[in-house]
Amino acid sequence: MRHATAMHMLQAGVDVTLIALWLGHESPATTHMYVEADLAMKQRALDAIQAPQFKQRRFRPSNNILAFLDGL
Repeated sequence: MRHATAMHMLQAGVDVTLIALWLGHESPATTHMYVEADLAMKQRALDAIQAPQFKQRRFRPSNNILAFLDGL
């Protein structure tokens, strides 16, 4: 019964540390034996992630760095 309630709490968005306290666990790591994210929760987490808003550029060393490397 505790497992089902804990899982419902996790699905509702309750933080796992609060669930651990509710279950009387010393550590949230212990709680992971009882609850795991289901596929819907994983999809919501992925949907919440936004792509970076910058364009990736190739590194171009400065003339100072190139001169230093030439001197090695």
